[in-house]
Amino acid sequence: MIYVDADACPVKAEIERVGTRHKVAMTMVSNGGLRLSQNPLVEMVVVPDGPDEADKWIAERAGPGDVVVTGDIPLAAKCVAGGAHVLKPNGEALTGANVGAALAMRDLMTDLRAADPFRQGGGKGFSKADRSRFLDALERSLRAAARI
Repeated sequence: MIYVDADACPVKAEIERVGTRHKVAMTMVSNGGLRLSQNPLVEMVVVPDGPDEADKWIAERAGPGDVVVTGDIPLAAKCVAGGAHVLKPNGEALTGANVGAALAMRDLMTDLRAADPFRQGGGKGFSKADRSRFLDALERSLRAAARI
């Protein structure tokens, strides 16, 4: 199963293409507003409005043999702890070896932004190279998850 934190996911089409090729069920979880897929392998789940509702839904279900796609580091940490393979949309794998550091960095950046409200800038844009890395990482993750 592939679980997707779908609200802001830039690689939904790629997930659907690769998941279909592997004949893997995919669940796109959001607060609403997503275009429905006609693909029988794709389930669209709309959770109630509220902070972290999609994250809670995914974290309660993801486990060994599943792949989770999210940019949300706290959700990634929960899914890794539950035994799931976790990928960020740029193809970076989050594992037991690196998710703690990613969570600490996220918390540090949150604190820095809070301390300096005039701090400008955001993350770099999503590139073709990110998309390519994601496709390769998803292929590898699906193969690894299938061995579980």
